[in-house]
Amino acid sequence: VDRFLSLLLSISSGLSAAEVASMKFLCRDIIKKGKRETVRVGQELFSILMEQQVIAPDKLGFLKELLRHISRGDLLALVEQFEQGELQAPEDQPAEHEKPFDVIRANVGRDWKKLMRELGLPEVKLDKVEAAYRYDLEEMVFQALREWQKWKGKDAKVSDLIKALQGCNLRLVADWVEE
Repeated sequence: VDRFLSLLLSISSGLSAAEVASMKFLCRDIIKKGKRETVRVGQELFSILMEQQVIAPDKLGFLKELLRHISRGDLLALVEQFEQGELQAPEDQPAEHEKPFDVIRANVGRDWKKLMRELGLPEVKLDKVEAAYRYDLEEMVFQALREWQKWKGKDAKVSDLIKALQGCNLRLVADWVEE
């Protein structure tokens, strides 16, 4: 897999609809209105920017500027790691958080807000996730967990997830996460 495309895919999957809209706005001088209006996700925006040779594996300044403007330091760090040759393809990265997230995503369902409140995630963040992924329950759960993880930073621990699941009477899911 091409490392640059893998980087763009990782960035795209981390962007909310509002962040993609902000990036489109910032590209108004580069991308014609008609083409800009067709863009729905980050991948589409990045494809256009690659076609126009605004971004490339050796030309990352504009991409970094976009990420700075939407205050996504976490994604900016991915670009900087890529520049230094440190970013591996996603399948090569250890995915400690992904296993518990996948178990929770598949099994929490409509109780996701209760779980997020138990984890202490602010209502504003819950509303943001709900608005962005209104028609995809599993994606809502997953993105809410990612928001929690970003919010807590290094303090986001699997043990906290297990305690919160137990606190919501989701003991079976807590047991699966523990395994």
